[in-house]
Amino acid sequence: MSILGDGLDKAVQKAFTRPAPRSAGAQMRYLVRQMKGTKAVAQMLRVSQRTVERYVKDQIKKPRPDLAARMDAEVKKRWQPQIRARARQRAATTQGLVVDVIARLGYTAPIGTTDDARVRHLTVALPPQYAGRLFDAQAAGATEQQLRDLVADALKDVYFQDGGGRAGQLEDIRFTDIEHLEFDL
Repeated sequence: MSILGDGLDKAVQKAFTRPAPRSAGAQMRYLVRQMKGTKAVAQMLRVSQRTVERYVKDQIKKPRPDLAARMDAEVKKRWQPQIRARARQRAATTQGLVVDVIARLGYTAPIGTTDDARVRHLTVALPPQYAGRLFDAQAAGATEQQLRDLVADALKDVYFQDGGGRAGQLEDIRFTDIEHLEFDL
């Protein structure tokens, strides 16, 4: 489970203009329409084709918890792709991204400074260029560590160095032990 990747997805989902289908039958019908057939949906969800057909006809109404979670995730992954793309574009060009994080943050700095990592709660507005880098990296299939490094770099520039106005000797940011992370557009 990717904390940063899931956080970026949830932030984009807040831009949806209509709610995604909630009932099992509606979700399954949506997936069948998107994937153009019950066989592809069955393979994706790791169930039989007949089970998919039963959900489509509302013969089964209550899925197992693991299947319900997979169906919900797949529907949200495909729901309103143009709105999702527009929200990402807006964040990457004009709006930026707000990150709310509780994590252990420390840095490498000259001797004599208090560079010990400690748990901090930060709510920081990241400029559009950092939002663009995060979304581009996520789309390119970046690992959790690569996304974490991008967020650490953004926090270094925006929070610790205040855009180059202070702490110029700061070298590296250590961003570990994430307790809470949420993005907002």
